[in-house]
Amino acid sequence: MAKEVKPYQAEGSKKEQVAEMFDNISQRYDLLNHLLSLSIDKGWRKKVVRMVSAKKPKLILDVATGTADLAIALEKSHPEKITGIDISAGMLEVGRKKVAQKGLSKMITLEQADSENLPFEDNTFDAITVAFGVRNFENLNKGLQEMYRVLKPGGHLLVLEFSQPQGFPMKQLYNFYFKNILPTIGKLVSKDARAYTYLPESVQAFPHGESFMKIMEKCGYQRGERIPLTFGIASIYEGIK
Repeated sequence: MAKEVKPYQAEGSKKEQVAEMFDNISQRYDLLNHLLSLSIDKGWRKKVVRMVSAKKPKLILDVATGTADLAIALEKSHPEKITGIDISAGMLEVGRKKVAQKGLSKMITLEQADSENLPFEDNTFDAITVAFGVRNFENLNKGLQEMYRVLKPGGHLLVLEFSQPQGFPMKQLYNFYFKNILPTIGKLVSKDARAYTYLPESVQAFPHGESFMKIMEKCGYQRGERIPLTFGIASIYEGIK
C-alpha cells in the first residue's frame, strides 16, 4: 500500500486538501502546466484523443477534468456529449470560460463532483478519461471501481498519468527537475509553495507501470494497452469493462 501524500501538512482529508490546493492555483494552473511540461503534455493528450476516437464513443466522461483541457480536446472524437467532473470549483470556473470561448457549451458540461462517488447511473458512458487525476484520489481503488460502475460493458477507461523513467540518464534528469526546478518555478508563479512540492511527492508515491495495471485488473477491468510516453515520464493505461 502506497503511503498517502497530502498537499498540506494540516488537518483534513486528502480530498479536502486537494480541492483547496487546486482552488488556490486555478488561475495560474494552465500557464504553469504548459510551462513546467514544456507543452509536451499537449501531445500526450492528443494521443489519448486518438485512442478514444478509435472507439467512436457517444457519451464520454472526463474525470478530474480540471480546467477542461482534455474535455475540450475530446471534441475531436465527435461524441454526442462530454461530461467533465472535478472536485475543485476554482478549476471548473476556469474550465467553463474556456469551453464557452471555444463555443462548446452545448457539447461539454462541467460539474462539481467527487470521483469516488460519481452522480451517474450504472453503465452510462462509452468511454471515461482521466488525465493526471488518479494520483490525487484519496481512495484509488474506490475511484477506479466507481468509474467501472458507470462505464458501459465493452467501454474503455483511459488514464494518462505521470510515471517514473527507469533508464539512465532520463531517470536522474527527471528526478532533479521534479525535486528542484519544478517546485521553485511553481512557488514563484502560483504563490502556493506546497502545491508544487506535493506534485513530485505524489508521483513518487503513486503505483506506476505494471503495478497500476494490476490494480486496475483487481478493480474489474480487462487489461488493455499500457503506453509509456516520452522516455517513461508519463504513461497511458487502458482498461476495458
